[in-house]
Amino acid sequence: MTSSITLEGKVAIVTGASRGIGEAIARMFAANGAKVVCASRKLEGVTAVAESIGPAAIAVAAHTGREDDCVALVQTAVEKLGKVDVLVNNAATNPYFGSMLDVDVGAWDKTFEVNTKGYFWMAREVARHLRARDAAGSIINMASVAGIVASPLQGVYAMTKAAVISMTKTLAYELAGNKIRVNAIAPGFVDTKFAAAVLKNDALLDEVLRMTPMKRYGQPDEIAGCALYLASDSASYLTGQAIVIDGGMTIA
Repeated sequence: MTSSITLEGKVAIVTGASRGIGEAIARMFAANGAKVVCASRKLEGVTAVAESIGPAAIAVAAHTGREDDCVALVQTAVEKLGKVDVLVNNAATNPYFGSMLDVDVGAWDKTFEVNTKGYFWMAREVARHLRARDAAGSIINMASVAGIVASPLQGVYAMTKAAVISMTKTLAYELAGNKIRVNAIAPGFVDTKFAAAVLKNDALLDEVLRMTPMKRYGQPDEIAGCALYLASDSASYLTGQAIVIDGGMTIA
């Protein structure tokens, strides 16, 4: 028996799609048959990505730290492409790098608004849409190994990612009867602008490589491949999981 992973006939929303992991996921989804709504806070960057993908992609500006923007994003996707089958919650922020005891309330609130509230708002709207259609679907939340292990200097960000993993498990349980699967991906260090504060610092990079059995950091496409599987019908019996992709860092 042969099998292939395809998203033919599916419509996906990918937030934070203007660069990095989100861009890689949007490109991989489109290459495997999906129509993709590429969303980001700034329209210019995400438009460039959508245009380079071609007619299978559209660009929509949305600040997922705002509930109204999340609602409008799902509505726009349905209006333009007819439905939504897959959501990738990837947009995130990490405005503070330092001791947890010194974080200011503005950075704290911003991190939770985008990384936790935004994920919930997006998941809620897509789940409501899927239930109204009585349709199966897949929600994929981008977590992080920071939400699993101690994460010095990134404590607030890590708390949001731990919350994302918890949210994923509970939503998966509550939505299983509606044929809606909810999973998370927990990357380690990946070569993106988001991780530049660590990967472009020689001392911190050396520490990352020391802790990683594969002795390298990841690439966005290596995360996108997992998202493709989770979005597809090939993963139809998989829900409530946080899949770690970290070169072995968390087992070392």
